[in-house]
Amino acid sequence: MTVRAIDAVVNIWTTEALSRRPGWAGGFFVGKMKAQSGLMGGLSLEEMIDRMDAAGIDRAFLIAPKSGRLGLPGSYHLPYEIVAKAVERHPDRFWGLAGIDPTEGMKGVRAFESAVRNDGFIGAHCYPHWFELAPDHAKYYPFYAKCCELGVPYQLQVGQSMVYAPEQPTRSVGRPITLDAVACDFPELKLIGIHVGIPWHDEMIAMAWKHPNVFIGCDAHSPRYWPQSFVHFIKTWGQDKVIFGTDFPVLDFARTMKEIDALDLGEVPRRKLLVENTARIYGLTL
Repeated sequence: MTVRAIDAVVNIWTTEALSRRPGWAGGFFVGKMKAQSGLMGGLSLEEMIDRMDAAGIDRAFLIAPKSGRLGLPGSYHLPYEIVAKAVERHPDRFWGLAGIDPTEGMKGVRAFESAVRNDGFIGAHCYPHWFELAPDHAKYYPFYAKCCELGVPYQLQVGQSMVYAPEQPTRSVGRPITLDAVACDFPELKLIGIHVGIPWHDEMIAMAWKHPNVFIGCDAHSPRYWPQSFVHFIKTWGQDKVIFGTDFPVLDFARTMKEIDALDLGEVPRRKLLVENTARIYGLTL
């Protein structure tokens, strides 16, 4: 079967996963991010797959996020095993990304390594804002080194913080320029700055242009509102540098695909965005 699209950023939305999220999550997803309120009751894996099928999305990366240091108000870690079980149940539809908490030190590094070696996870995922530590902070470096050793990419949010949880407001520490030092120190590490980098999207484009190992994820911002410079980048000189994602349920699968089609990217750039770049960067066999 020809793969039509790979969504590189998807929140697992089962009732089990939702039960691990903090109490403010519903208000954030529905109130600030405009997710469909009916989704807050949860979806089975099969219902998620039905939605993917209807949108023309064949594969998805399920993230096991670590949002803030455990014990702090508003923070939570989704256990790796919840995503691992979903991938085991539907290995032809899902891959897993393991969340990173830089404050866990070598304990976290060893847990991440086990997730990749033993549980089939294919990369790392991080929200720097939750820790108020910019991506070039030394606490991340053991995780970057481990990704190099394991040969897996590291995906992280860039741009402004989208979260304002009453229990723990977060400062925006994700300026894309902070990836510059990381890319220089770890030239073999594949870094993917997700969430476009807005409002510093041109800075993110500059990092992707400068470094062969830096890429951009287009999730969390509706394609109809993408900055023109970003759309031009995808169509032309950056067509090998951007990967598709929704950050579901932040963006609806079907609506996002329709909005991408409306951009008239061209057959080759569209195929690269939706499938080929992600498969190449993550070393996937489709």
